[in-house]
Amino acid sequence: MAVRAERRAPLNRDRVLHAALALVDEGGVESLSMRKLGQALGVEAMSLYYHVANKDEILDGLVDLVWSEIELPPAEEDWETAIRTFATSAYGALTRHPWACNLYMSRPSLSAPRMRYMEYLLGRLRDAGFSPDMTYLAYHAIDSHILGFTLWLQGHSIDEKRAAQLGATVMHQFPRDDYPRIFEHIEQHLTEGSHKNVRTFDFKLALILDGLKRIPGAPSGQRHEEGKA
Repeated sequence: MAVRAERRAPLNRDRVLHAALALVDEGGVESLSMRKLGQALGVEAMSLYYHVANKDEILDGLVDLVWSEIELPPAEEDWETAIRTFATSAYGALTRHPWACNLYMSRPSLSAPRMRYMEYLLGRLRDAGFSPDMTYLAYHAIDSHILGFTLWLQGHSIDEKRAAQLGATVMHQFPRDDYPRIFEHIEQHLTEGSHKNVRTFDFKLALILDGLKRIPGAPSGQRHEEGKA
């Protein structure tokens, strides 16, 4: 009796993009090719062109998939809590897909997920009571923290073993008396303590949000009173 062939889900744009996402998460953007993508899906590369126009469309679609992972808290949450959740979710999506931030920055085309991200952040700030001018500044402060910190982290990320080796090299080659604060900083990198209890991303985000509440033009009831923490 003939063995029944395993039924395979029909090929469509969504399957193509999710297969591409898996490839890029594993090997980076440079690992993506139409040939490899076709192999991952069990089809000839030419079959992909029935669903995507070209590789550029796939790259834009990958950015959209990552941006679609960002949580948009409901309107009933207060603006500070909502923006904190939103920014943390965006940072989480970008760190789950380390290639995405650079790809997003290099591909300025707009799409529904990217517009959704921008509209949500701008809307929460305006609905909170920030003026158009303050919303402009606040939006760019938060957006640049999400993207800029992610890029900074990717550029400086080293594992603990390499960090220890680098620290030992500095301590061996330079005199402590000339660079006491650098030595102190290195030792903090290499030891546990209260400084490791808060993520740097969250710390800087808290500074931005707290600063927004203190400046002139902040929503009524959100600014700190003089002399109070």
